[in-house]
Amino acid sequence: MTQVEAPHATAKERPGAQVRRRIMDAAMEVFLRDGYVGAKTDEIAAAAGASKQTIYKHFGRKEQLFEEIVLDRLVGIDQIFKAAMTELATADDVETTLRAVAHKFVRALTQPSQLRVRRLVIAEAGRFPKLGRAYFEAGPERVHASLASCFEELARRGLLRIDDSLIAANHFTWLTTSIPVNKVMFCGDDVAFTEAELDHYADSAVRVFLAAYRPD
Repeated sequence: MTQVEAPHATAKERPGAQVRRRIMDAAMEVFLRDGYVGAKTDEIAAAAGASKQTIYKHFGRKEQLFEEIVLDRLVGIDQIFKAAMTELATADDVETTLRAVAHKFVRALTQPSQLRVRRLVIAEAGRFPKLGRAYFEAGPERVHASLASCFEELARRGLLRIDDSLIAANHFTWLTTSIPVNKVMFCGDDVAFTEAELDHYADSAVRVFLAAYRPD
């Protein structure tokens, strides 16, 4: 599912932390542009304004740097939708709240910065299977687990009819995001959607979801 943008260095960070952040930000841009195989340590060093020796000192080999910067983007990913999930679990007007959640999902998960990292991890999953699994567990799996918990609570209150909450969570997110996300993943970052188009995907997803899961 989606990643959190890494925070930029602040004046309060130690100089060493600022150097690491600068290298990680530069390396991510090089990896996104050239892929793992095409990315050169010399280019990362130049982009970061650092020496190769500094990169080796902080991160070791290119493989370790790649793994660390991808995992860094996953920190706190479940926090993106935390407030929306809390509101959904306690909602009385399920349709209106589901629409709000769907709108938030489709906007967050179609951000170019998010999809570029997703595309990179998928491309390198064969070379870094553990990293791909970590991405999946911290991203889609964790978000679906939180959403499933919300649906279970709504079902307990008689507001939804759920047999398998995890399947329902996957149905909801894929109904909401599959069309725009798949188009961008295959067609590249030049693809853009209007606010009205994203709203249409979200609202249509909620209608279909409730047709399946609203109580009789």
